[in-house]
Amino acid sequence: MKHGTLDQEEDVTETSSADEGDPDPFVPPATHHPVNRPDPAMVRILDDQGRLTPHPDFPVELSDEDLVKALEMMVMVRRLDVEGTALQRHGELGLWPPHMGQEATQAGAWLALGDGDQVFPTYREQGLAHAMGVSVADILDSWSGTWSGKAHCAWDTVATHFSAYPVMIGSGTLHAVGYAMGIQRDVESGSARAAVLDFHGDGAMSEGDTNEAYVFAASMNAPVVFVCVNNQWAISEPTTVQSPTSLFRRAIGFGIPAVQVDGNDVVAMTAVLRAALDHARSGKGPVFVEAWTYRMGAHTTTDDPTRYRTADEEAIWGKTDPILRLQTYLQDRGDIDQGWLDGLAEREEAFGAEVRAAVHENPTPVMAELMSDVYAEPTPDVLADAEEISSWGEDN
Repeated sequence: MKHGTLDQEEDVTETSSADEGDPDPFVPPATHHPVNRPDPAMVRILDDQGRLTPHPDFPVELSDEDLVKALEMMVMVRRLDVEGTALQRHGELGLWPPHMGQEATQAGAWLALGDGDQVFPTYREQGLAHAMGVSVADILDSWSGTWSGKAHCAWDTVATHFSAYPVMIGSGTLHAVGYAMGIQRDVESGSARAAVLDFHGDGAMSEGDTNEAYVFAASMNAPVVFVCVNNQWAISEPTTVQSPTSLFRRAIGFGIPAVQVDGNDVVAMTAVLRAALDHARSGKGPVFVEAWTYRMGAHTTTDDPTRYRTADEEAIWGKTDPILRLQTYLQDRGDIDQGWLDGLAEREEAFGAEVRAAVHENPTPVMAELMSDVYAEPTPDVLADAEEISSWGEDN
């Protein structure tokens, strides 16, 4: 089997000893549900050709206006990625984690979230961050290599409902579950119901933190929705070296209901996440959603994907572009026309210029100030470190 093939109709059933008359009770799940194939039960509503087929379990409750907004958001998310990559190549950012190809996971989340819900991202949800009110300058500041003296997170995580980027893989899952357990206690005190939307990648499922988060979420019935963005590669490691069977099926072993959804289908992403968040908010506990997608770019700008994957693989996934399929659907329905697309192109160019200008908005950092929010009350060690760092400038 090739890695990450998309054909949902392909027969992946292999002959087992049970098929040959030997009643083997230990047929591996991967026999029928291999990790490198979309599951037969994967939720897809808008296919690669832009044709919409309603799903019996996940109704589409989106207006034409919602879908037009989703298309524009995805275009802007991709442009942010293009500009971020270029800025890093020009030496104006220290690092950039590309997200091209994964735009539908972020636009779908944006359409699904409630007013009180909190997002715990990976370091790749740049477009969702901006949609939730994080400025372009603050997003770029996170990747400048300096943090610009604005502390460890440049934005207000309470006002935006968008938490800080976790640098350590999988660590945000524990934070998300802890926050969700806090919501439970707030609800007991009379606060409105809310849920947590936690993003993590396929690679994070190999981390202990993530698995411990699943245990706590299930045991405590926490109102959290885990979104595993399965982009097929954990840096240079394919999913086949992390799990023999579909990732969403692993969550069931923790007692968490789980579903796999076409992560390049913004309609399906929205429908599934809305249902999952409603489930969590209502006190029914956690949900696991595997978004089956593909990272078209590098893991970060320090990575060279040509060393571990083929151009043919990228070309296959390129045919499933989330932007093109939604654009096709909206054009076929007459919701947008070439005039609208021309206007979108102008707005995209203006946004690109805004991103390039924003990289210069952040001030030169004062290194000692970065120590100010390590603890709520600075410890003697932290104060001593800050004093030492300040002395470096005096020595120069």
